[in-house]
Amino acid sequence: MKLAAIDIGSNAVRLLIEEAIKTGKNDHYFKKISLTRVPIRLGEDVFTDGIITDDKAKKLVKAMKAFRFLMEANDVEAFRACATSAMREAINGKDVQKLIKKNAKLNVELISGEEEADLIFGNFDNSNFELDKTKTYLYIDVGGGSTEVTLIKRGERVDSYSFRLGSVRLLKDKVPDFVWDDACKKIKKLVKGESNVTAIGTGGNINRIHKESRHRFGEEIKVSEINKIVSEIEEYTYEDRIRKLKLKPDRADVIVPAGKIYSTFMKAGNSKRMIVPKVGLSDGIISKLYAENS
Repeated sequence: MKLAAIDIGSNAVRLLIEEAIKTGKNDHYFKKISLTRVPIRLGEDVFTDGIITDDKAKKLVKAMKAFRFLMEANDVEAFRACATSAMREAINGKDVQKLIKKNAKLNVELISGEEEADLIFGNFDNSNFELDKTKTYLYIDVGGGSTEVTLIKRGERVDSYSFRLGSVRLLKDKVPDFVWDDACKKIKKLVKGESNVTAIGTGGNINRIHKESRHRFGEEIKVSEINKIVSEIEEYTYEDRIRKLKLKPDRADVIVPAGKIYSTFMKAGNSKRMIVPKVGLSDGIISKLYAENS
């Protein structure tokens, strides 16, 4: 069964196509067929002016048309398209949603931060990462427009928050101090009484930071290492981050603010180390699609 997920984020839009291959009556694995990423930074205008510009809307429609053709060419049997904080918050977000439906023939859902976290969390069982039921985890997912934080105990979600605090929003200087203060207070309250909390980090920026640490997949990264790597990257100019560090242009400017969100929230959550399972919203969408269609 071939499945696809479209993630319309604040920093980029992605199409992930995977094939679900059964290995037994109740067992399966996902084989990646393709991942297409287009850097349409919707949050750039939304977090400043509150709208998706005509130029960005036209580019988004073109990308969605291309995604539909790619899905058809790959014989995709089921797909789901989800848009997160930028499109959700845009004054004209629903208008753009209708524009995509009319011109690209795709239904796009505007999902909440909580549902976004649910989808990613629900995919942990299908990743190479397995929750230790004896440990307490602070799950942190940093996007372009929002950050989702969840406390996990004994393998179950206890409570969660979605903060209007993300890498693109921070880059645009659209995060007031009171938002930081409120987020840190809530995280401290969330982990009150907990000790030895391990963070779980998801998102493209923490994946790259983990790669820069030279740790192998599955190895924990310390908050001190995250701070060190972010400080080193910050020393480079935007151009040198692309030329010397080989960062994508739309990653080069947001990786530093994203790294600061991770480390700040880890500190508030009394967590000194982080696991980076390298799963995202697209993976979660496909996992749920398989459960619904198998």
